[in-house]
Amino acid sequence: MLPLEGLLVVSLEHAIAAPLATRHLADLGARVIKIERPEGGDFARAYDKRARGVASHFAWCNRSKESLTLDVKHPQANAALMKLVAKADVVVQNLAPGAAARLGLSYETLSARYPRVIVCDISGYGDGGPYLEKKAYDLLIQAESGFLSITGTADAPAKAGNSIADISAGMYAYSGILAALLERGRTGRGRRVDIALLESMTEWMGYPLYFGLDGASPPPRTGAAHATIYPYGPFKAGDGGSVLLGVQNDREWKMFARLVLQQQPLADDPRFAGNGQRVAHRELIDEIATAAFAGISITELVRRLDEAGIANGRINDVHEVWNHPQLAARKRWASVAIPGGEVPAMIPPGRRDADDVQLGPVPALGQHSRAILAELGYGSADIEALAAAKAI
Repeated sequence: MLPLEGLLVVSLEHAIAAPLATRHLADLGARVIKIERPEGGDFARAYDKRARGVASHFAWCNRSKESLTLDVKHPQANAALMKLVAKADVVVQNLAPGAAARLGLSYETLSARYPRVIVCDISGYGDGGPYLEKKAYDLLIQAESGFLSITGTADAPAKAGNSIADISAGMYAYSGILAALLERGRTGRGRRVDIALLESMTEWMGYPLYFGLDGASPPPRTGAAHATIYPYGPFKAGDGGSVLLGVQNDREWKMFARLVLQQQPLADDPRFAGNGQRVAHRELIDEIATAAFAGISITELVRRLDEAGIANGRINDVHEVWNHPQLAARKRWASVAIPGGEVPAMIPPGRRDADDVQLGPVPALGQHSRAILAELGYGSADIEALAAAKAI
């Protein structure tokens, strides 16, 4: 039995943050019913068709769910939604600010009728404050949280290559819901989980905030290199291959100088004694390393780094990640069905294997509407009437 088997999650969700949170709940065995608009559904369905005809974002975030189409503003569809919510353990939403409350889905309204319900609200800026009504997308939150100010090169900021603000909010929603379920097990009562993308992303800003405390200079933008530890970043070998390496302390610097650079005098050079000195002389280290690596291959460079015990990693592209030997050796790939085919899927971190997780299909739009409505007591004539009214 999976940990969340028997739990019902009803989610009015779109894009990444809420769908990612509920997909993790589905991975652990929860039944997740995804409420979508009859016309088009979750707008992430239309982002692209790169995952064998399915949008890449949607394929990633929506396996193991059931799709129920409802025009929640239609009185009959809203009545069906309320029948479903009455059975739910968890209600999740990332609608526009205020929309869930207008639909009768606020925690205050639902908990008065269903004391055990857990309601997770995900928004850009949270409930209240001057930014309450402000639109929030992932890249905008990367900017507002300060992430863009520390990411990129000295010449220009750069966004993260993935939807990091949405992902941070989705993961805090997931952990917050799990904590609320544990709390409910002790108290018998649900609670509200209020997740703001700005707060999630600000928490993930981590040490740069403290590095710049009390008006101190923030970490500089240094591309793929570490801003405050050096050498820690990408270096090229003579054959064009790149490796990212990290020297964390004086002991490692001495090994790096002797075995990787093969320049023993640098091990005790006072210019490189301590991380602060190495950061101050990063351009000189870069010159020395570039010259030392110009005559060797990437294979030889990695061999030297491994011999010296210096942490390193190849800068893989997405194709190389699909075929990563470590992931293959640990059998971390399974597959899930999508409309019209199959795609590979990573077994969630922390789960043992494919038998230790729910890996159900990615649903087609409205695929489960009629079956779910029948469960709620609607007869075939009632369902056809809802369809004729474009309520489903």
